[in-house]
Amino acid sequence: MATNGMATNGMATNGMATNGLSTSGLITNAMNTSAFITWFNQDVSLANMVMHYVVDCGISDGSSRTWTNPTTGIQYVWNGKWGLTPGWASGLPATELEQQLITACMAAYTNKYGRAVDISIQGRDALGTPIPVGTHEFTTFAQREACFFGNIFNGEGVYAGSDARLSTDKSSVRACGLKTPGTGDKCPPIHQVDPCSEICKPDLQNNYYVTCSYNGKAYPAITTRIQLSDINVCGDGVCQISESCGTGFTPDSCMDCGPCP
Repeated sequence: MATNGMATNGMATNGMATNGLSTSGLITNAMNTSAFITWFNQDVSLANMVMHYVVDCGISDGSSRTWTNPTTGIQYVWNGKWGLTPGWASGLPATELEQQLITACMAAYTNKYGRAVDISIQGRDALGTPIPVGTHEFTTFAQREACFFGNIFNGEGVYAGSDARLSTDKSSVRACGLKTPGTGDKCPPIHQVDPCSEICKPDLQNNYYVTCSYNGKAYPAITTRIQLSDINVCGDGVCQISESCGTGFTPDSCMDCGPCP
């Protein structure tokens, strides 16, 4: 389980393809290149957030990366969690598979509204080892949500497919993956594609998706689940963050938020 909350601009402007991390290992020496330092200092708060999730995805729980910004002298500590890319974490250049896994993991963490929401993450690391799942995780996170995949390091893009179909009166703070039918992309640069069931191959227990295919290419996938309480319903009398003003019963025109001025 994890708590997401990376703003969409973390995916759009993270610069991982040019800051040295895509070709260097996730080690301190790779962060002392002029390219990385320049990228980090362009927007320190955004870069710090991105690195938090990069390390969280790539390095295993109990490990961390510490880096001191030579420009300001401020030290940053980023803790690992999922360990999806053991080769990259050990200092080797990221393979294409590892780039894809970091992309999928960071996309799964992205939240359109920058809100912290507890999620359940499933998938496999670069060695094919499944992410451990807690005993009651599927019960607590009963709502299947989305599949994420792609490669932002080489410009192939990042994609999300819904793993459930919402009725037209429902919406989610996690709109990057699970969206109301008939709506377009909610979280650029994440491009929302066909439902997971149509483009992805599940594991033997059908708990998560192993790979998803798009534009003739298969990618390793990260699958997410959320709690039922994180689905918002237009008509419940509460104007929620995923709903907009209007007079109807759809999230984009919801009477809960009152008529538009």
